[in-house]
Amino acid sequence: MKISIQQDDFDIAEESRLLRESNSNTGAIVTFSGLVRDLDNERKVESLILEHYPGMTESSLEKIIAQAQGRWSILDVTVIHRIGELQAGEQIVFVAVASLHRGEAFSACEFIMDFLKTRAPFWKKCLDENGESWVEAKSTDEDASARW
Repeated sequence: MKISIQQDDFDIAEESRLLRESNSNTGAIVTFSGLVRDLDNERKVESLILEHYPGMTESSLEKIIAQAQGRWSILDVTVIHRIGELQAGEQIVFVAVASLHRGEAFSACEFIMDFLKTRAPFWKKCLDENGESWVEAKSTDEDASARW
């Protein structure tokens, strides 16, 4: 399991290669990479500033991954989340799950991402042409995690 909260960008190909090499029984790897959108509720986003609570964030992610491991037979997981100021179009999050079979990898990856959005202590401030404002939680994210 790899959890990283970092300012630096990440290399999807390299992270996938590391996950693939972590277990010779891997039959499927599912990845998700999230990007900073340039529009949010029809306002033009210049950048996002992401903050987190060190220690608490990693612990929350460990618990989310443990829940996924309890539901599906997964071999390994990588979660990378960036912090600091990110421009529109930059990578913000990466979730990858390795398992014996694709179905478990798909489900676990989606579960981890849904719970990361609603349970991990990250805060986003949006900078746009009107200044800056905190990004509110979305009901669609809560709905997505509620289905699990």
